Amino acid sequence: MSVLLAVVWVLSVVLTGPTQAGPEMDPYKILGVTRTASQAEIKKVYKRLAKEWHPDKNKNPGAEDMFIKITKSYEILSNEDKRANYDRYGQTDDTQPYGSGRYGHRHDSFYFDESFFNFPFNSKNHRDFADSKYTLHFNQYVNEVVPDSYKRPYLIKITSDWCFSCIHIEPVWKEVVQEMENLGVGIGVVDVGYERRLANHLGAHRTPSILGVINGKVTFFHYAVAKEHLRQFVEDLLPQRLVERVTDKNDVQFLNSWHELNKPHVLLFDQVPVVPLLYKLTAFAYKDYLQFGYVDQGLSETANLQKQFNINTYAPTMLVFKENIDKPADIIQAKGMKKQIIDEFMSNNKFLLAPRLVNQKLFDELCPVKQFHRRRKYCVLLITRDEETFSFGNQAFLSFASTNTKEVVRFAYVYQQLQQPLCDILMQNKDSAQSPPQVVILERRNAAGKALFKPVTVWNGSEEDKQRLVEELERLQKDPSILTHDAMLPELNNEFASMFVIRWIYASYDYLSEVIDDILHNNWREMMPLLSLIFSALFILFGTVVIQAFSDSSEDKQTKPKAKDGTKAENGSPGTSTSSRPPKKNFVEVTELTDITYMSNLVKLRPGHMNIVLVLTDASKNILLSKFAKEVYSFTGSLTLHFSFLNIDKHSEWMNTLLEYAQDAMQIDADEDDGGNHKIDYTGYVLALNGHKKYLCLFKPVYTGEDLDSKSSEDEGGTSGGRSRSSSRDDHPPRKSNRSRSISTLQIHHKLDRLGLWMERLMEGTLPRYYIPAWPGLDKITPCK
Repeated sequence: MSVLLAVVWVLSVVLTGPTQAGPEMDPYKILGVTRTASQAEIKKVYKRLAKEWHPDKNKNPGAEDMFIKITKSYEILSNEDKRANYDRYGQTDDTQPYGSGRYGHRHDSFYFDESFFNFPFNSKNHRDFADSKYTLHFNQYVNEVVPDSYKRPYLIKITSDWCFSCIHIEPVWKEVVQEMENLGVGIGVVDVGYERRLANHLGAHRTPSILGVINGKVTFFHYAVAKEHLRQFVEDLLPQRLVERVTDKNDVQFLNSWHELNKPHVLLFDQVPVVPLLYKLTAFAYKDYLQFGYVDQGLSETANLQKQFNINTYAPTMLVFKENIDKPADIIQAKGMKKQIIDEFMSNNKFLLAPRLVNQKLFDELCPVKQFHRRRKYCVLLITRDEETFSFGNQAFLSFASTNTKEVVRFAYVYQQLQQPLCDILMQNKDSAQSPPQVVILERRNAAGKALFKPVTVWNGSEEDKQRLVEELERLQKDPSILTHDAMLPELNNEFASMFVIRWIYASYDYLSEVIDDILHNNWREMMPLLSLIFSALFILFGTVVIQAFSDSSEDKQTKPKAKDGTKAENGSPGTSTSSRPPKKNFVEVTELTDITYMSNLVKLRPGHMNIVLVLTDASKNILLSKFAKEVYSFTGSLTLHFSFLNIDKHSEWMNTLLEYAQDAMQIDADEDDGGNHKIDYTGYVLALNGHKKYLCLFKPVYTGEDLDSKSSEDEGGTSGGRSRSSSRDDHPPRKSNRSRSISTLQIHHKLDRLGLWMERLMEGTLPRYYIPAWPGLDKITPCK
């Protein structure tokens, strides 16, 4: 019995293990850095905190414990392996095993020696142990990798346990990982068997697969797995316009763009003709802060540059230029430049000596919010304008900033016309646009915009102004309470927002390149959603056109017989038909063509629209309008036809001028005038006027009387058959001595008998067209004689 109890006690100890310790310290919070902070930033923060909390200098009772925590945090974060282990598993104790469970799942102290189960795939061989350091989970990818991909590219391998090809590419993968990680490329491994959700999210449907992630965009590797191909793949992931080639011809232009871009400029001098990958990766990481150029020392076109800056040809040299393009602000030179050295060099030169505040992000970094007493940062801000008259004062402020650099003071300037809301608050007047330049010292108190500030002096760049500013800065260090004004600062305008269109064009180009690349490599599974969308859109478009065509043809067949029957019953004349669209109203809207409506109803008529104008007199107005409405009513369903009438008693001169251009149409009248001793009667004429294309079609009135089947001239000046009857009745007024008034009224009424047939031919486009160079004016009224 005692033996059984002993066995149970041993098993309980083995299975239970040591109790969980309290919550581990967070090295990121202790040092006050983000998880994406570079080694240079971590080292800089550590030096400052170690000096601040050293027990010999800080007499606070908790200073010693805090100093130990700071040292321990720096030991973890300065070691890439320990830092990666903490990021994945939250471990800070070196005595604990790193990720003893597969993919971050630990079994505490319950450990199997898996060499006992020595299967070739489902085991933790050397391949799996090396990959476990880079294993990615879905939440880790979304929350860490994607945001970090805007600063550095990621190379991710998709693998699984039962994958023969994965074993074959393992040696090459290890070499590439070792090289790329030293250059700053992020590495990740996704096991499909454990992270199917992440694999589907990435679009990886086969193993092994290798892909790159940059700016949140996934790109697949399609070539043979070789070290050179993978290196080129990483280089191709980077944007093409990161580094500019600089020679003796464009060096001044490149360095002088600091004012426009508001960035320091970096020049790398090296012997190799191709820009090194490490330099490109650095340019991508600091693209928001610095502008990068490359000088090939092997070219004769760069000899003057090398001589000007005394460049050593035996080692790569990196120069940083700020406001002074003749003298570099900082320089490093080494045969084997490491990433940590370059990162520290870039972090120390991210800003100009006195940069311009162009957006809120730059303002937050230059003038950070106060966190505790020893981290106070003050901003000396010059409020000025971008004009030639202010250049002397601006240059004097820059000179003052270069000679008064301090850890707790940052210098910057802002243009009033571009950041008007901020300037109105800091200058404390409503008309800051007319105020002279002024220097303000401010300290930001919280992220919501609260700040303390004090206007120091009106700035002209004189020695008195400089001396006054020096005195105020000395007083500020002794007594921060001199900042007596407080305000809520508005968010700054983004002065580079206009460049969004250019960025959108570049993004579209990159996307099209990616689509073409996928098509060339037959990656159909990934292209399926896009192809499905394209074919769906084409099918809907084609189907809509076909359905519309069939519906229009069936509408024509159904409406035409009905319209003909109705017209025959009303007018008693066969052949009068309607338009394909039924009328939308039970009346015809006819407007008078006058000098007021002339522009809108004719000259500026929309393309494709026509105005049908009836010519009448005061005496025949009521009769002709009633007949005109009946004849054109079936055509009012067309949206392109407008109907008007013209009073010939007022505008006969306009009618004569217009018909002079239609000489063929009026040739009949000229032949029958016999010398032109009488005036032509235009009553009952109908004009179809196309205002946009400047042409007209002409209908001449036809009197049919009782003989409705007789042929007469509905031709508008283009044919000569049947014209004598029309001309004889229309050109010569009726003889009142032989006709009564009722017969005359009946004759006017029948002048429009053939208008329906003429409208049909107008809609078919078979009528003659008479083009005119310009529409005559309608601003004169014919005087009564």
